[in-house]
Formats: sequence, structure tokens, C-alpha cells
Amino acid sequence: MEPLPADFFRIEDTFAPEDVLVQSTTRRFVREEFLPRVQECYEAGTFPLELVRRMGDLGLLGSQLEGYGCAGVSSTAYGLIMKELERGDSGLRSFASVQGALVMYPIHSFGSDAQKNAWLPRLASGHAVGCFGLTEPDFGSNPAGMKTFATRTAEGWVLNGSKTWITNAPIADVAVVWAKTDEGIRGFLVERGTPGFSTPEIKHKLSLRASLTGSLYFDNCLLPDANRLPGTSGLKNALMCLSQARYGIAWGALGAAEDCLDEALGYAKNRIMFDKPLAGFQLVQAKLAHMATQLALGHLCAARLAALKDAGTLHPAQISMAKQNNVKIALETARTARDILGANGISLEHRAMRHSCNLESVSTYEGTNDIHVLVVGQQLTGLAAFQ
Repeated sequence: MEPLPADFFRIEDTFAPEDVLVQSTTRRFVREEFLPRVQECYEAGTFPLELVRRMGDLGLLGSQLEGYGCAGVSSTAYGLIMKELERGDSGLRSFASVQGALVMYPIHSFGSDAQKNAWLPRLASGHAVGCFGLTEPDFGSNPAGMKTFATRTAEGWVLNGSKTWITNAPIADVAVVWAKTDEGIRGFLVERGTPGFSTPEIKHKLSLRASLTGSLYFDNCLLPDANRLPGTSGLKNALMCLSQARYGIAWGALGAAEDCLDEALGYAKNRIMFDKPLAGFQLVQAKLAHMATQLALGHLCAARLAALKDAGTLHPAQISMAKQNNVKIALETARTARDILGANGISLEHRAMRHSCNLESVSTYEGTNDIHVLVVGQQLTGLAAFQ
């Protein structure tokens, strides 16, 4: 049996040829066009905006959706796109995940025909960038407590409040914003340039540095009723968007883990210590074997998740289990890889520490690890421990 560190159970042998083609195309893009930029972007705290339209050309934005210039790929192919993007950097996957799952999906699912025609082709092609405004300074894990409020007027709606830790906020042309109204929680499209709307960048991050993060402020923003997402009727619609994004994270985190395992293996085989390769020592082999085992189990989990999604039987609690489990696997793998690399592991010339820092954020956003564990607990017991 030849070494199979990244795919020990040959899960890729079960993928359809068209899904494998999508994966290889995405991997080539990441390797040839993104990786030469990532160190500079991470150190400078910038995102390679010049690649956004290229991602659109390759069908990587909103790839899971049908029509309006979207690729309409399978759930497996969509997961593989997220995995290969995060193999490059969590910031790259976050951009595509927000654009597709948190901006395009709600417009596609809850928007009017006019909203779909106006925004989806531009977002799919990378000619426009979107962001998703749900999290607030005082309400992260409890989005139902949001204070952002939209008041209906004769002219439309007046929006007041704020959102924070919003990926793509500083560069977004449009924000999908969730606000309380007298009629319940509704979704709105807030376009850049709307009077009273500002998107300051959050700086000095120690994680997701190759990603742009900001806040959204709404000071008496007047929105026409045409900017309300007509299909939204409660917080459940926002949570549906998050389920789409969390599905992608369950796949994406495996890409970061794979990259860390690959780096650790290559380093351990070539690093000579006490006159033999580091990989020849029992403790190091035990670490590598544990990393490979957890990664293999994560792949099995993600592949099953895709099958359930395509069958239309995927439950949010299953997504929660996969998200928290696979991110935990990836974070442990990144930390172990850094340990195997020793002092060299803290250098940006290597990849494990960058992935590890990024995954600290991935473990927190789109629902913290603890919240997802409690979602699974509620599914098992029928009791909500977080209420």
C-alpha cells in the first residue's frame, strides 16, 4: 500500500469525475495564483482583490447555486472548492463562503426577481462583493437579541444599529443585513453609498490576516421597500444562510488540515536529528498517525454530509456536528504540525502557524465550538442547554 497521508481511505475514488475536475481546477488556481501572494497578504493584513474576478471566471463564487451565471455544481464539488481554497488560507475560503453562502444564497432564496437579476450575476462574476450582517457587538451566539432595528415609513424603512466582525465589510458593494422590525426579523439589502451607512475596517488582527474584516454602522439609513428581502420572515432565514456556510466550513477546515499534515510529513522526512530523519522516531510517527487518522475520519464525515445535502435530508444538527468536529481536527492538526516543525514552525515561510492562527477564528465564527456541541446535545436530549 502506497502512502496516502491526505486521503487514507481513498474517499476521492468515490467522487464523480466532474467533481474531481472542479477540485483540480481550484487547487491549480490556489497553487499558481494565490499562494505566491499569501505570505505578503498575511503579513500586511490585506486581501488579494485582484483575484476576485478570476474566482468569478472559474465559477468559484456562488458555485452551489443555479442560474444567474452560477456554476450549479454538486454538494461534493462545492465542498471540494471550499477545501481547496482553505488549503491556501482560511481567509480565501472565507471570502468565497461569505460571497456565495451568506450573500448570494439569501438573495437567491429570499430575494425578488429584480434583486436577483441586479445582484446575482455581478456577485457570481466577481464584479461586486457582498457581506452578511448578523453579529452585533453585544450579540454573537444569541442573534435573536439583536438591537439593529428597521422602522417602516411612508418612504420605505429607516435602519439604525450596528454589526461587527463582518468579513468583506470594508470592500462590500452590498450588505445583507438582518434587523428587527415591528413585523419580526427581516433581511435587507444595504448598498454602499447609502447615506448614514459606514463600514470601518477592524485592524490589528492576529488571525485571518489575509481577509478584510469590519463593522457595519447604520445611522438613520433610509431604504426603499425594494431593498427588503421579501421572502424573509424571521431569524430562521438567517440561520438557513449560516447552515450553508457551516457546511462549507466543515469541508474547508479539512483543506487547512491536509496542508499542515503535508508540511509536517515533508519536514519530518527531511529533517535530520540524532543522525536520522525526524520521521523515524516513534513519538513523531505517533503524532503523524493521529493527524492522518483524524483527517481521514473528517473526510468520511464531510462526504456523508454531501450525500445528505444532495438528498435533501441534511439536518442543521448534523452540520453543527461536522463543523465543530472538523474544525477541531484541523486546529489540533495545525498545532501538532507546528510542534513537529519546532522553532521553524513559527516562521511565515512555513504554513502551519498561519493555518493555526486562522483556525482559531474559524472555531469561533459561524457558531462557536461550544454552541455547536450544545446544538448536538439538544438534538440528542430534546433540552436546550443554552437557553
